[in-house]
Amino acid sequence: MENDAMLTTSPSTLENKPTGLKLFFTRLVQQRMLVLMSIPFVIWLIIFKYVPIWGWTIAFQDYQPGLKFSEQKWVGFKHFKILFTDETFSEQFLRAVRNTLAMSGINLILGFVTAITLALLLNEVKKMAFKRVVQTVSYLPHFISWVVAAGIIQTTLAPDGIINELLKWIGVIDKGQEYLFLGKAEWFWGIFGASSVWKDIGWNAIVYLAAISSIDPAQYEAAEMDGAGRLRRMWSITLPGIKPVIIVLLIMNIGYLMESGFEPQYLLGNGMNVDYSENIDIFVLKYGLQQFNFPLATAAGMFKTVVSFILLFAANNVAKRMGQDRLF
Repeated sequence: MENDAMLTTSPSTLENKPTGLKLFFTRLVQQRMLVLMSIPFVIWLIIFKYVPIWGWTIAFQDYQPGLKFSEQKWVGFKHFKILFTDETFSEQFLRAVRNTLAMSGINLILGFVTAITLALLLNEVKKMAFKRVVQTVSYLPHFISWVVAAGIIQTTLAPDGIINELLKWIGVIDKGQEYLFLGKAEWFWGIFGASSVWKDIGWNAIVYLAAISSIDPAQYEAAEMDGAGRLRRMWSITLPGIKPVIIVLLIMNIGYLMESGFEPQYLLGNGMNVDYSENIDIFVLKYGLQQFNFPLATAAGMFKTVVSFILLFAANNVAKRMGQDRLF
């Protein structure tokens, strides 16, 4: 009888639940403190991220700084065509796109592999004092600005720097000789990748360590009782446990493939390695601010943003089709 009563009353209870806009405003009132806390961030987002989108109109104009908006000459996709077809600009722009994708890909692969590996290894460390020291040392470079980091890298890789001295000491090069690391254009991508790993490996590993801490310890105990070693526990328990976090971060990072950075390329780049160090951001700076070609620079920046959106949605859709965790 009690079960029958529950069955008869449950439909009316469901009907009384708010839906649609009523449910939205109900939750808004319930979570009003979170909404109030998010208002400053929303204001910042609108002012610094959405309002500047108005400047994209410059890409479709022969923009003249002294003229009003209504007096500008509209030229359609002229500047986009120049980026890809003009002999003067297309070669440099396509080279910048190549460098951007190459450095982003290197950073993506190395960043994921090294951060996950460090998190797995730290999870196996039993001495907490040693674990804390390693964590502190590994994520400390993240808080160093790229200006300081670039100075350290340049000093380390200088002809009289520690790397050349070490190579002489182990006999790789003869005394009186040295490598000009930042003078070899084809070496720049590797230097950038190694520098990014050194600077961000500890910081990136924090997310995976947090995900590992949520795994039920009983799974490790059961696997150990079954005779599974450390490598087997890593492969069968830890990696599957953090798989959703890995996939979500991978999707987000694929959306940033057109964002290889600005500071390291600008600070470590020079005339000898410009063919491999100049990315889209530096291309925009060079033609937008240094040569005052605002429409061309805006078109290049707009192209980068549109491609980033396409990559993000494509990666999310692939994850959805594969039945994996996704952003939306």
